[in-house]
Amino acid sequence: MKGGSIEIGEVSPRKGMRRGLSIMDFILRIMAAVATLGSAVAMGTTDQRLPFATAFIQFRAEYDDLPSFVFFVMANSVVCGYLVLSLVLSVFHIVRSTAVKSRILLIVLDMVMLGLLIAAASAATAIVYIAHYGNPKANWFPICQQYNDFCQNASGSLIGSFAAAVLLMIIILISQVAISRN
Repeated sequence: MKGGSIEIGEVSPRKGMRRGLSIMDFILRIMAAVATLGSAVAMGTTDQRLPFATAFIQFRAEYDDLPSFVFFVMANSVVCGYLVLSLVLSVFHIVRSTAVKSRILLIVLDMVMLGLLIAAASAATAIVYIAHYGNPKANWFPICQQYNDFCQNASGSLIGSFAAAVLLMIIILISQVAISRN
């Protein structure tokens, strides 16, 4: 048999590459969904009460006290839902690796979700920075000395969200490479 022909049952190197990219896309989508879910849950369950509260005054910090944190939780939840729903198309791309239009749709939606995720993570990062360091010029004092657990949970949820953003960037690049291989 000649070196250029393909026997029945063999997969061409090009199709194998596209299928490998589709499988990688699927795995990264699962990882990003887990990261956004973890970030939303970590931030959504973040609250702390100070032990020196009186009967009339309690000092507490909850995520829903700050609109940026509420936006963060909602955005991470939306992106997680999108990533879970996009797994269907990702499986479709594993089965049919030559599909281009659905990949283009996914790239556009991935970029929209990436923008939403970055916006929410950036807004929450600004609040966490102020909570850690304050702003003496505006007389905003750092609260993380008193609410240490609250700040640690908020900072940890930011890490998961930015990790999901990086994974979404890689997913977009993989999808573009898969389209260019067609």
